[in-house]
Amino acid sequence: MKAAVFHEPGIPLAIETAADPAPETGEAVIRVHYCGVCGTDLHSTQHHTDAVGGQIMGHEFAGEIVALGSDAESGWREGDRLTSPPFISCGRCLACLQGKHFRCTGLKITGSGGVPGGFAQYVRVHLSAAVRIPDEVSWRQGALVEPLAVGLHAVRGSQRGLSGKNVLVIGAGPIGLAVSLWCRLFGARQVVVSELEPGRREMAMKYGATATIDARLNLPEQFLDLAGAPPDVIFECVGVPGMIAHAVDVAPPGAELVIVGFCMDPDTFMPAAAMAKELSMRFVVGHDKSDFQLVVDMLAGGRLDVDDMITDVYSFDQFSAGFEALRKPTHQCKILLDPTLI
Repeated sequence: MKAAVFHEPGIPLAIETAADPAPETGEAVIRVHYCGVCGTDLHSTQHHTDAVGGQIMGHEFAGEIVALGSDAESGWREGDRLTSPPFISCGRCLACLQGKHFRCTGLKITGSGGVPGGFAQYVRVHLSAAVRIPDEVSWRQGALVEPLAVGLHAVRGSQRGLSGKNVLVIGAGPIGLAVSLWCRLFGARQVVVSELEPGRREMAMKYGATATIDARLNLPEQFLDLAGAPPDVIFECVGVPGMIAHAVDVAPPGAELVIVGFCMDPDTFMPAAAMAKELSMRFVVGHDKSDFQLVVDMLAGGRLDVDDMITDVYSFDQFSAGFEALRKPTHQCKILLDPTLI
């Protein structure tokens, strides 16, 4: 099969021929229709943290079953449409049976640690985690389920509830947009998004934001002017060193901080500053199967309009350059690889 392969930092992904995957017990191989690029893919290839040489990354995929392993879960057939959390798990432990595959003790993550991912024509999935994509959901929307589920899981992670609350979202990348969207759907009074890039601020207004702030400006002052009161909940959705400290700095006394940005470098913040304000801080990661299912159900019911989040779709020939361009994004939000464009 054809695949985009990472070899070392500073070298663009190489388009190569790789071995076709074979399904193991309880698994399926799917033909990938679309696979999105995540910020963690960029971080991994920049610092060589989780990506090993020869890694096929990509964990935001949707596709159709072309092969089933032995003892595959009943009800699945070749040709079925699905998406899945990027987890190769046992499917039998308590965490898996609860739909919390990320907590499986034998977990392997698709697109990381040597497990081939979706930047390829085919990828294998564990069917215990898979979610069916109904015909009402397009293939492109199917590739957005994973980042939308990350945002949903983060918003569900707020311990105070969001109905009637003033919310600050720091960062308007795909995860920040997903968080903004769910905050609005969960009844937040104001959803103010702070972002450097003008194009992404404009995009945020389509996805839940009631107002946006240029991140270069005085954030607490601007938020107060726009919302009439300080934020009750702050979602940090950037994931680079210094952002937790920034969130602590701009938070008012008593606020809740939800850390969503997946920072893969050492970071520091001043605990005394957070303690002086009596802040609550919660770290969230990933998603449960229930998050995936809710996103799919909302898409199928026409209750999520997210197509504009996709700003570019690339063939293999265009993909390496498009991937590298995301390191300094301008108009880009979510870019997809279409492996069917040969």
